[in-house]
Amino acid sequence: MKVVLFCGGFGTRLMDADTGVPKPMVTIGYRPIIWHLMKYYAHYGHKDFVLCLGYKGDVIKNYFLNYNEALSNDFVLADGGMRVELLHRDIHDWRITFAETGLESTIGDRLRKIRHHVEGEEYFLANYSDCLTNLDLNAWIAEFRARAKVAGFISVVPGTSQHYVQADNAGMVERFTDVGRSGLRVNGGFFVFRRDIFDYVEEGDDLVEAPFRRLIARRELVTHFHEGFWKAMDTFKDRQQFESMQARAERPWALWEREAP
Repeated sequence: MKVVLFCGGFGTRLMDADTGVPKPMVTIGYRPIIWHLMKYYAHYGHKDFVLCLGYKGDVIKNYFLNYNEALSNDFVLADGGMRVELLHRDIHDWRITFAETGLESTIGDRLRKIRHHVEGEEYFLANYSDCLTNLDLNAWIAEFRARAKVAGFISVVPGTSQHYVQADNAGMVERFTDVGRSGLRVNGGFFVFRRDIFDYVEEGDDLVEAPFRRLIARRELVTHFHEGFWKAMDTFKDRQQFESMQARAERPWALWEREAP
């Protein structure tokens, strides 16, 4: 399946970490988070990508145009440094479409603008470009197809220390609980769409507001409860946590390192 990745956001809450760098290019170890995400999809055999570019799209283009496989693969340097023999390769069988979708476009409009790139696809995948997971992707796709709906996403327990507060109109607290223990779930992305999704997205729409309400009204939206690892890189603290996991070699999203798809 083709994989559509939304890469156009400003990432303002991460600006202190990498001023002027688009969020998909914030690094975990040697590679940007978008590489880790694409590597995850490729592990499951989905290697045809459509990148919806916006803010600093040129940075993403230049990264792949000047991609250095030796940074994350073993290699042999020969002939006095004149020849590099790669022992493993990363992206040689990937196909990447770089689509300019506007500086301030909504995610819904970004999706609409790449419609022609998924022409002829009965189903396709889509995702934000700043979150990673250990989700069994192919099992989720099989589940979605069996349910025969238009759209689906994974829902996860929010990884935050904030508290959920419920109060009456007078401000009397009726419920106060840790968000992670409240039973609430949040949209974790990793969308699977049938081509009919374009019938539900109108000009100017965000993806998960009006379109999803239309889908809900027709009972065409489903979710998969993912209980495993999922994390987004929203803040500088998130980046520090990702880097700490990388340094400890505890990377639950890096399924390609330890299992067959």
